[in-house]
Amino acid sequence: MRRTTRYRVEGANSLWHVYKTVPFWKVVKNFVVIQVARYTPFLGMKNWLYRKFLRMNVGHQTSFALMVMLDVMFPEKISVGRNTVIGYNTTILAHEYLIKEYRLGDVEIGSEVMIGANSTIMPGIRIGDGAIVSAGTLVHKDVPAGAFVGGNPMRVIYTKEELAERWADDEIYGTSTTNYKSETE
Repeated sequence: MRRTTRYRVEGANSLWHVYKTVPFWKVVKNFVVIQVARYTPFLGMKNWLYRKFLRMNVGHQTSFALMVMLDVMFPEKISVGRNTVIGYNTTILAHEYLIKEYRLGDVEIGSEVMIGANSTIMPGIRIGDGAIVSAGTLVHKDVPAGAFVGGNPMRVIYTKEELAERWADDEIYGTSTTNYKSETE
């Protein structure tokens, strides 16, 4: 279930009320930082920009791929755990402006999560630790920890337990790693 706070607007659609909800210069600053980061190939620099200027909570060794688009108005409502990968051209929203209302919600992405390219994450969503979101997915509801989800509308493809069973003998992801050889051997 999405956790958003709803705000009613009168008259024109809520996007016409945008600068009543967020300061203009905050949006300008966020836009510049996000655009610089979208084209920056340096992962550490991206994370630093997001933490320092957007006040985001970004975990250690998290990777934002090229062209990731963060919420330009409320990026501080986005948190990402450690060692997570956000795929190419993914959009993460913490707001939605509708006709008679706008909604705000925190986005919480866990640790060791893989978000596939061109996915969209809606406001008020939680993605559990170890989850996998396939490319092109519209994440419109919470994702359980360890689940593999995909599609539009999004659905659970494999639960954590089903995925563990499928990967049991995989030399990288499985629990049976007797055939695994490290790169240094």
